[in-house]
Amino acid sequence: MPHETDNFRISLAALLRRFKKPISLTMALVLAESTLGLLFPLFIGFAINGLLVQSYNGVAALGGLGALALAVGTWRRYYDTRAYARIYEELGNELVASEQQKDVQVSAVVARTSMLTEFVEFLENSMPSIVSSSIGLVGTLAILASLNVAVFVACMALFLAMLVLYWLTGPRNMALNRGYNDELERRVSVLESQNPSEINSHFRSLMTWNIKLSDLETANYGLIWVGVIGLFVFAPISVIQGGVTNYGMVFSILMYVFQFIESVTLLPLFIQQIIRLKEIAGRLSGESQ
Repeated sequence: MPHETDNFRISLAALLRRFKKPISLTMALVLAESTLGLLFPLFIGFAINGLLVQSYNGVAALGGLGALALAVGTWRRYYDTRAYARIYEELGNELVASEQQKDVQVSAVVARTSMLTEFVEFLENSMPSIVSSSIGLVGTLAILASLNVAVFVACMALFLAMLVLYWLTGPRNMALNRGYNDELERRVSVLESQNPSEINSHFRSLMTWNIKLSDLETANYGLIWVGVIGLFVFAPISVIQGGVTNYGMVFSILMYVFQFIESVTLLPLFIQQIIRLKEIAGRLSGESQ
């Protein structure tokens, strides 16, 4: 359905509603791919136990799982590149037409088309990773709860601590992104001025905002990894002292811990991207003039 260019609005929720068919198909493929990936540690454990008694059934099952995951992942990547290219083409034309009708400066239009790219790239590249990480996180926690309660509780504690940390630093993150984007929108007009001092000041300001964002993320990253290190140390001690002696089971539990850590350490990156896109959405929708 055509959208009026003089009332251009954009947000993640609006894009998901508007392009629900191609995005839903992509997410369905991601769901299937992620579910298959979640089974690998368990199947590796089965393969180890089978080999210990000279059985190759577990290895065969592991190979079959890998082949199926490869087929689904390949088709998903083939499809979503083409789907999101069409989405970007449609949105880009609408955004430029809308901004021209409002007599927005060319410098701002150029910057905002670049910002629009971030939305589409987020849907194409980050959204599948978010879905995959979320499935991995929830699935891993569910499996760990059935295998070792103490390790499950430790993982939950780390996850909740991370959520609280980013809830506390969210407003600061939003303010820094707003400052960065304000300066970015000035780029074309600054370059057109051909004033070396003004150009130098512009790039220095951009890097200042970038450094502040990086420093905030670094501080959060350091705090999270203190908890990750604690989990690394606690998990094998808990598993062995808990009386687990099945080699395949020990290996599977520790692999699920590593899988959980991988998922939980990716989430901060996605949180940062969502905060940035929220600020950009207001700007592209005319709420940050």
